[in-house]
Amino acid sequence: MTKIAFTGGGTVGHVSVNLSLIPTAIEKGHTAFYIGSKHGIEREMIESQLSEIKYHPISSGKLRRYLSFENAKDVFKVLKGIFDARKVLKKEKPDLLFSKGGFVSVPVVIAARSLKIPTIIHESDLTPGLANKIALKFAKKIYTTFEDTVNYLPTNKADFVGATIRADLKEGNKQTGYQFTGLDNSKKVLLVMGGSLGSKKLNETIHENLEALLQDYQIIHLTGHGLMDHSIDKKGYVQYEFLKEELTDILAITDTVVSRAGSNAIYEFLTLRIPMLLIPLGLDQSRGDQIDNAKNFETKGYGRTIPEDQLTQVKLLEQLKDIENHRDVIIKQMETYKESYTREDLFNKILNDAL
Repeated sequence: MTKIAFTGGGTVGHVSVNLSLIPTAIEKGHTAFYIGSKHGIEREMIESQLSEIKYHPISSGKLRRYLSFENAKDVFKVLKGIFDARKVLKKEKPDLLFSKGGFVSVPVVIAARSLKIPTIIHESDLTPGLANKIALKFAKKIYTTFEDTVNYLPTNKADFVGATIRADLKEGNKQTGYQFTGLDNSKKVLLVMGGSLGSKKLNETIHENLEALLQDYQIIHLTGHGLMDHSIDKKGYVQYEFLKEELTDILAITDTVVSRAGSNAIYEFLTLRIPMLLIPLGLDQSRGDQIDNAKNFETKGYGRTIPEDQLTQVKLLEQLKDIENHRDVIIKQMETYKESYTREDLFNKILNDAL
């Protein structure tokens, strides 16, 4: 029996693969625990969805690519995080560490290396993030979701594994989805998702276009925490801050999606053959990883992209109309995509590469 430490956090994307792999480990008779930040989204997700897993919070700082006074303070947070992680790892004595990335993972990976614990890391985006670039120096292998990502990494450490999709993704029930939302099958369903934190710009653009959009679609709008507009009451339009277990049923009734371009989400849409209009986070809010992801998917013919700074009422409607005009072509192109590794395959590969 193998004992596995998992880490990763900061965004939903830095946790979702772990949420898929941990149950696989347990099903196979192994044990697992998680190391994350004290107040990050990873703690909420692990403790709510995998309550049987022991969660160890550590100190963590943020890694920035720009000059900031906060960098000096965060150096000490990272150093303390290494000390905290090392203490946890010495106590738990795992056989290996699997890291999904995010700033909290760096001190854990460094601590694991100091204790000679083999580490495998995972990069979901097209271009590797700063945290994984640092962590790679201390890891045995890095797995990539996009095939092109290996071009940015040392060939002796990088393996393309494709997207790891959660097991229940294809188990959504259309009838349950319609019942939950109060919608029906009389008109196409447009799902709008602004990411785990929501998008004020995207929300405003949808609200400004509701009359036009409702002529062609019923709309399910995931606004993000605290961003619902309770003054809107229109037939065929429903909104939620976010959804958890209900999301698979919602995806089952979705015909088209407007979304950010986080890699885990867009690969789920691809797997379900849902044409997508992607509005990636801009350079003012990110390092540009979602822009790269969106361009890659648009080039492959899976949907369309609008940069957030070019998002207007006219552009939104034009691009959605273009998707509908080419729906059959887009879906046919999506059908050429083949899933690379099942979660069981990926888990076995982690064990083989680490041990």
